[in-house]
Amino acid sequence: MLEEPATQIEKLKSSAHLDPMILVLILVVAIAAIALTERSVEHLSLAVAALLFNAAVLLVFLADAERAILLSGMLAVAIAGISIVKFNHSALKLTVSDLPLALAGTVPFFVLQYPRMMLGVLAGSVIFAFASSAVLLYAAGYSIPIAFRILFFLLALIGFAKASKSKSATFLRLNLTQGRFFYSTFTASLGDSACWRQFGGLALSDIANEPLPLREATPARYACSPDIIVIQHESVFDPRIFGLPVEPVVEAFLSPPDGEFGRLNVDIFGGGSWQSEFSLLTGLSSASFGSSAYHLFEKGAGRFHSSLPRSLASLGYKTTPISSCRREFLSYDKFYRSIGIDERIFVDELPLPFDVRRFEATNSDAMFLDAVIDAHTKRIADDPTPRFLYALTNFNHGPHHRQLVPSGQFERERAFALASFPDAGYGEYYTRLAETASVWQRLRAKLASSSPGRPVLMVHYGDHQPVMTKQIDRQLKRPGDGRRPFGTFYAIEALNIPHFSPGPGADLDIAFLGTVALQRAGIALDTIFATRASLLDDCGAAYFASASERKRRFHRTLVDLGLIDLMPNPRQAR
Repeated sequence: MLEEPATQIEKLKSSAHLDPMILVLILVVAIAAIALTERSVEHLSLAVAALLFNAAVLLVFLADAERAILLSGMLAVAIAGISIVKFNHSALKLTVSDLPLALAGTVPFFVLQYPRMMLGVLAGSVIFAFASSAVLLYAAGYSIPIAFRILFFLLALIGFAKASKSKSATFLRLNLTQGRFFYSTFTASLGDSACWRQFGGLALSDIANEPLPLREATPARYACSPDIIVIQHESVFDPRIFGLPVEPVVEAFLSPPDGEFGRLNVDIFGGGSWQSEFSLLTGLSSASFGSSAYHLFEKGAGRFHSSLPRSLASLGYKTTPISSCRREFLSYDKFYRSIGIDERIFVDELPLPFDVRRFEATNSDAMFLDAVIDAHTKRIADDPTPRFLYALTNFNHGPHHRQLVPSGQFERERAFALASFPDAGYGEYYTRLAETASVWQRLRAKLASSSPGRPVLMVHYGDHQPVMTKQIDRQLKRPGDGRRPFGTFYAIEALNIPHFSPGPGADLDIAFLGTVALQRAGIALDTIFATRASLLDDCGAAYFASASERKRRFHRTLVDLGLIDLMPNPRQAR
């Protein structure tokens, strides 16, 4: 006669005495693995709360604690690993709002730009899949009654919710540039409603409930409006940020003796140049829009009704961007048109003798900027109408293991760079920078001679640092600075503009650079730009990172006036 089945409690009591020890060991190993990837125990409590919550969710379906904890620990390590990879290539950690990017065409870009990194991610994914399958098939433990599973789930949910609302979680959501707390930062973002809003559309994170009254418009200081030429230099930064020396020609490019210059703080690292364009053209931080920042040229078309080009057009300027990209790239043409730029020229439309196919082999600044200045001088000949020219280069884009500067050219500059920092990637970066600096010196003289007496304000800046600077930081072992990867340069020069004051300028955020350019040009500021100029003292060298309440109220004013359109279906640009 068969024995009656033992009760569930009797089964647990009769199980091998090592089972609780194994569970404890698994939990300790999982926590230790997270602590290692966190590179700190400061926010370990939030990470452990997330680990237990994930385990509780898995436990509901798997029924045994062994597999639930193992898989939860493996998932935590995988998330931390992806976050570390993202940090190494963007200087920002992974948050839940990044997930839409994986479904929005960024993967092919990374495969082309960073094939070794993507190969490592693929290998890691395969290992994770095999390990997870092995755990599911072979690591099953004793089944736990559904009532205990639901109870544990509810307790874990309460614990995780409480941890997500703590000051610690708030700190993590605001400090994405620290090279620590990788898993806890991601878990903190799970409880941030601003992150989740990015899935459904455009959302502005740093906005107050009350609007800010606008300042009165500022009149022009000079009778004659100067041409304004702005050049965005792809992946260009000032080596002196890392304590590396530069030669006189490069120094004159980065810090012109008869111009204003300083450090420029940007929102991006390693890529996403259009985010710097967005900030320059709209006076807003791309970071305010979370994961949508990467897609603002597409999602933002028709949503921004106050812009640098539109303000200049209202003052009688003709506005033209000349891009080193083709017209079909991203949504450049659509976005430029939506912010009030009438004439848009792309690299495949530049007239002969410019050869677009030869140019695209190297993206040489010598070729491109020559064509840009030639196009500009032809347009201003016998035309007193002031011009706004916005040019986008692509010469210093990574990877820097490719030698784009031909052998025999700028070899002295390459040797100088390698003597300062013996790394082939940096040598190539500096050599390209030296070529750009020499080209700029020549073109500046060409501008001065082509239209003598015509006032011109020239602004040029770096859009972001290349990934290569991570290698510099690691080898030089400089003191930690979470903002250093987001520092580039800006320089403002003037021709025939009275009372222009050269010399070192204040550190700026790129969202303010357009406003400062208007101030230096001495032209009128409308109520929006006059109010934005008043925020300079509040925000200092930061914009998104600033805690200024006046900035947040300014954003509310822009939304209330319909100048930022966050509605599901944006209105047509006015």
